[in-house]
Amino acid sequence: MTSENTKCAPFRLNPWFSERVWGRHDLRPWYDSTGTDALVGEAWLTGPQCIVATGALAGQTLTAVAAELGERLLGAVGAGECGCKDFPLLVKLLFPSDKLSLQVHPNDEMAQEMGHARGKTECWYVLEAEPGATIALGVRDGVTVEDVRKAIASGTMENLMQQVPVSVGEMIFVDAGTIHAIGPGLVMLETQQTCDITFRLYDYGRPRELHLELGLRAMRTKTAAGKMKPRAMDGFTRLIEQKYFVVDRYDLPAGGETVVPSDGAGTLVGLGGEAVVQSEGGETVDLLAGQAVVLPVENGSVRVKSAVGASFVRCFAPACSYA
Repeated sequence: MTSENTKCAPFRLNPWFSERVWGRHDLRPWYDSTGTDALVGEAWLTGPQCIVATGALAGQTLTAVAAELGERLLGAVGAGECGCKDFPLLVKLLFPSDKLSLQVHPNDEMAQEMGHARGKTECWYVLEAEPGATIALGVRDGVTVEDVRKAIASGTMENLMQQVPVSVGEMIFVDAGTIHAIGPGLVMLETQQTCDITFRLYDYGRPRELHLELGLRAMRTKTAAGKMKPRAMDGFTRLIEQKYFVVDRYDLPAGGETVVPSDGAGTLVGLGGEAVVQSEGGETVDLLAGQAVVLPVENGSVRVKSAVGASFVRCFAPACSYA
């Protein structure tokens, strides 16, 4: 527990590993062990069930911490029209060894009609890519909803998709309503609205449930999905800036340090090397590859230092996202 008179320091979360039929047994070098013999497709870094590993809040879930701290953790994002009191961004690492299903996610309006807090707009940052790796991203020009329905029935849905080659360092935006699928041979950092609603439209004959009518209702034939051009900023690179999230990349040399501002509910995710996050109050927490350090809004900016060099991203929800 934290006192109302004491600012909550940044804290690190333990990843939560999600089993998927398209996942992997071995997630090295990111993780030495997942704690399961099952195929793991996703490491949730800021999932509701992730456990706090450091500081006064250690042992609690992120959901419990958000409920306890409210706007101290979330800032204005926690006071939006949806009444959400959870962490607004779900950040994951994805490890596909096979094609994901062709799927689509609802926008806020549709999700809220179904009784959920928000929809699911997301983005993918490519961390590893084998030669020839691709993603399916949106339907081809001229394809209609009825075309999609018929192609699903005939088993030819892949023929209607735009296949996009991807390489390390690229950022892909996937707005709600875009039919999509990630292919094998990739490791991706996904930043998305905290929502786990997926309508599976086509799964290559695998015996899993499909959600045809809901998926067709959610899909859009024209979306804003696509590769995003990075922007050089003062001391970092802005990979994407959208309504629901902003993702920035920092690369520190050995002995380097930087100040990361507080612009909304957010987290730092280690990509390589090691660093230390220091709060304004002097508290420190290690930033490690494949793990997230949550930055409570009330704490303000933090200083990140690295003796050996480090790369990390900051993912945050702008304060206006849900206001």
